[in-house]
Amino acid sequence: MSASSNSAGVQSMYSAGSGSTVVPASALVADLRSDTVTTPTDEMRKVIASALVGDDVFEDDPTINALEDLLKETSGHPASLFCATGTMTNQLAIRSLLLAPPHSVLVDSRSHIYNYESSAVAHHTQALLIPIAPKEGKRHLTADVIERHLILDDDVHHAPTKLICLENTLGGEIFPYEDIVAIREMANKHGVKLHLDGARLWNASAETGISMEQYCSLFDTVSLCLSKGMGAPIGSVLVGSKEVIKKARHYRKLFGGGWRQGGLLAAAGIHAINHHFPNLKNDHETARYLAAQLTELGFPTTRKVETNMVWFDTTPLKLTGTELQVVLAANGVRILGGAMGEQRWVVHHQVTKQSVDHIINVLREFLSSRQ
Repeated sequence: MSASSNSAGVQSMYSAGSGSTVVPASALVADLRSDTVTTPTDEMRKVIASALVGDDVFEDDPTINALEDLLKETSGHPASLFCATGTMTNQLAIRSLLLAPPHSVLVDSRSHIYNYESSAVAHHTQALLIPIAPKEGKRHLTADVIERHLILDDDVHHAPTKLICLENTLGGEIFPYEDIVAIREMANKHGVKLHLDGARLWNASAETGISMEQYCSLFDTVSLCLSKGMGAPIGSVLVGSKEVIKKARHYRKLFGGGWRQGGLLAAAGIHAINHHFPNLKNDHETARYLAAQLTELGFPTTRKVETNMVWFDTTPLKLTGTELQVVLAANGVRILGGAMGEQRWVVHHQVTKQSVDHIINVLREFLSSRQ
């Protein structure tokens, strides 16, 4: 099968391809589709079962309160709000930071907010999203590029820029800290607010040694996901000022996102911060090991492996992701697959070096059989 595709239109990296991904739980060796696929560990299940709960709409769930207090301490922001998903915390932040249209929001053209949140900004906030690509030779946005796209006048034909949204990590790559500082200074100069989709900021902090508080101090609001590499089954926390979080709590209820006895899930988040966060660098080491093994097989990486994502190209070996998907599913491994040559495999704490060795052995045998 040729690695080329005649499919028209935009193709999502979440496309499952045409290959089967049905792998019985008892036969599953590794799931590389995303770091959202982790299942609670035995220790996490125990803390979930024993969690004290209340009614969070009345703000009296003690475990949710404890999680929000922990995130205030971790981020250095004075207030926080536990929600169901990272999409919800991103959208609550944007809605709470903006007042009334007309207004525009600048985002990275590759970002989750722009590509994978169902046009929620347009729906909830009536804001114009302006996607920006990094300048040539850069993997991340820089202050000079963003500044050129700001709409600062009050001409009636325009939607003034009120917010910039960044993402760290993005595609597994770490946003350079000095570039974030420069963007913050530029935003302050123009009176523009700054939000961070920090779904995987934990990974950036673990890898660089820059504290979560130091990162978060540069933003008006930060969305911190607990259900990706952190390994909790559900949940994301929005941090910001007391005024913004009070407004976000109101919008959360409006969105239908008020918790009742959500402390069962908050307990998993606390456990993840205390026990999984300190070990995230192990996932990064496993990802680099996986990348090295794939490169040796003839699959070159297409992006830097700085945290837990491995992006590589199947076309040098005239393969599609769908072909890999079928072969690996038959051997207990799930991937997204699809017709695109570039593949994204995501490592998490339930992907071990041993499972990587299994994957590489399966691929090596498959490639040998094609010769």
